[in-house]
Amino acid sequence: MAASTHTVTNQVPPLVGYDVFANDRALTEAVERHLAPGILREAQEELSTLGRAAGSAQAQEWGAQANENPPKLRTHDRYGHRVDEVDFHPAWHRLLGHAVTAGLTDAWGREGGHVGRAAGFLVWTQAEAGHGCPLSMTHAAVPALRTDPALAAEWEPLLTSHVYEEGLRPAPQKAGVLLGMGMTEKQGGTDVRSNTTRAEALAADGEYLLTGHKWFCSAPMSDGFLVLAQAADGLSCFLVPRVLPDGARNPFALQRLKDKLGNRSNASGEVEFDGTWARRVGEEGRGVRTIIEMVAATRLDCVVGSAALMRQAVVQAIHHSAHRSAFGGLLIEKPLMRNVLADLALESEAATTLALRLAAAYDADTEQERAFLRIAVPAAKYWVTKRCSAVVGEALECLGGNGYVEESGMPRLLREAPLNSIWEGSGNVQALDVLRALQREPGALDAFLREVGKARGADHRLDAAIKDLLTELADLEAVEARARRLVERMALVLQGSLLLRWAPPEVADAFCASRLGGDWGSAFGTLPHSLDLATVVERARAGES
Repeated sequence: MAASTHTVTNQVPPLVGYDVFANDRALTEAVERHLAPGILREAQEELSTLGRAAGSAQAQEWGAQANENPPKLRTHDRYGHRVDEVDFHPAWHRLLGHAVTAGLTDAWGREGGHVGRAAGFLVWTQAEAGHGCPLSMTHAAVPALRTDPALAAEWEPLLTSHVYEEGLRPAPQKAGVLLGMGMTEKQGGTDVRSNTTRAEALAADGEYLLTGHKWFCSAPMSDGFLVLAQAADGLSCFLVPRVLPDGARNPFALQRLKDKLGNRSNASGEVEFDGTWARRVGEEGRGVRTIIEMVAATRLDCVVGSAALMRQAVVQAIHHSAHRSAFGGLLIEKPLMRNVLADLALESEAATTLALRLAAAYDADTEQERAFLRIAVPAAKYWVTKRCSAVVGEALECLGGNGYVEESGMPRLLREAPLNSIWEGSGNVQALDVLRALQREPGALDAFLREVGKARGADHRLDAAIKDLLTELADLEAVEARARRLVERMALVLQGSLLLRWAPPEVADAFCASRLGGDWGSAFGTLPHSLDLATVVERARAGES
């Protein structure tokens, strides 16, 4: 029987068929700002190609399928032999293959490579975030492996390849490989120096057998893993291949997969090593120092990934408000909703601008920029990743009840939002890392202050915030208890400085008035009513083709 009780009206069309890159003004301007003219045009074309793919119905379907069909662990084959494999839905492999082909594991050694890759990662993560884990670790492993030139010569070309090959085979037999990481253990968590996994040296130089476990092993179907274990001279870094050169499986017993809040498409497992063959990376007893550059690079990806989630959430909220009518007009035209959307847009643009500035510092690779990153990366990781959950939750609310149902895609974003704040060291770890840099590396603070000082005099609220920050920094006695407050302030001052230099006046004015000037409430949508909020919202809106 045909339904005749009502006609469906006032429903929002899906946001699909648009260029995720080209419609993001904050991102496109950052790419243009940070890339040299000689490589800019080609990078823009590549990013727009990736942006159109990310905004397509096909990519959106892949993202939904990969999360609706989470990975499954197969410990044994039908005959009882251990295989320790994880089966993924085909959509996972399509997402991962597209990302690798787009060069999202290839940044090191290329002019503008980090800016281009960060922009691409921000774009493609908006299609689906879970598969970003192996992409991030593969990219970040390069500086750690470079501590051993022989290992780097063997593995780096495969890590930076634009070819994705699924399945486990000896790495030299593949055109491209992925790398995972296993650092934390049951008894220690972030305190990796308490790890109990043992490494026993073999006769061949640099070769060991590992015995122990890892409580979190990310992306367990990767071709290799960087892990920490206790050798004769202390905690050391090792490369563990899944498949040995002769084709035999390296002992790598997957006990179970984690049942996670979000990140459902990605596998995170618990693994046992029992006579597992490994090659040492770097010197014995210097494992943390060896792997620290990998950790820093993945922390930057936490910032970029959170910026991506924020951007997608804000775009969906603005799109919904531009098509949904209530109380006699479109939601986007209502002053109160416009205030909420503008507030969210400020947070998103500040995150994107900061993320790309950090990527540009990696590309510059000068002593000054390395010192800047030493403080700026953990400060940004602390603040941006924490803001992500708040932004996504408020953006979901903009869709009302429609945002609370799975079909909208917003619940998946909300479940994903806390991850980057936890991964690679939670908030306290980042705050303490900033304190260590302040206390041990005066050049890092000098580089940070030089950066924020580039906008000094442009806005009285920034000037006042810098003055207050300097007062806080002058007294580092018993600073641990106020470390979060200090690092939050540092991140906000840095974001304000960057927006004053590079964002439109309406954006910078609204950010400084609220985040630095104190003219802000305790929830989104409490910006000063006198600001030009319509311009801020329109700048953040994604166009539809």
